Amino acid sequence: MPATVRPSLASFFEGTNPTTPVHLGTRYDTSGNFLLEPGNTVVSHLVQGSPSEAAVIEVRERICAMPDADRLAFTPISSLHMTLFQGIIEYRRRHPYWPAGIPLDTSIDDMTRLYLDRLQGFEGKGAFSVTTIGVTPNGLTVAGATDEDRLILKAWRDALSVPFGYRHPDHDVYVFHITFAYQVRRLADERAAAWQDLFDDCLSFLEREAPVIELRPPAFCSFSDMKHFEELLVLG
Repeated sequence: MPATVRPSLASFFEGTNPTTPVHLGTRYDTSGNFLLEPGNTVVSHLVQGSPSEAAVIEVRERICAMPDADRLAFTPISSLHMTLFQGIIEYRRRHPYWPAGIPLDTSIDDMTRLYLDRLQGFEGKGAFSVTTIGVTPNGLTVAGATDEDRLILKAWRDALSVPFGYRHPDHDVYVFHITFAYQVRRLADERAAAWQDLFDDCLSFLEREAPVIELRPPAFCSFSDMKHFEELLVLG
């Protein structure tokens, strides 16, 4: 199992990161409402009704219960997933986030149809398991549960780069995650110790109650915003 991580919270606090959250104004507004941001992606949703889903939801609820959680915009429980490979998205119409040879003004719907066609007959790279290695205000950081799982995840990403037609700059170092929320405002510096205590407790809880997060098979999905990811084609 990969080593657990005590995540650095520096980027989440006012004193160490006074910059505006990167997706504020395009993905969600200052009231925490999610905005139209269509795209497509390959994700594995949590297995509904599984013990590990219950444990993940428990951690999400603990974060929601923090007195300053109003600085976070939470996605619905039904949307919980691990992104396996990033597709295209409305506000990232540039290379290398867009396939070569396809006009940058191609509609998102047309891009989704193109990828559906390209993914027909796609051969998956096998089943994998993931485990939680860190907790942050955004959610869970996860990784392959074993060395073999990590190799399988890499094989999936390498294979998917072919039909998608690109490799993002972080292709080989992509950090897998399960998003709970996005920051609307940075957290107050004096709250850092309380948040760190919560994350340490949550990580211990998940190691005990859900050492493996149960995921559905990877699926190519479309979305209009961060609240729902519609499975169009289960891969492999």
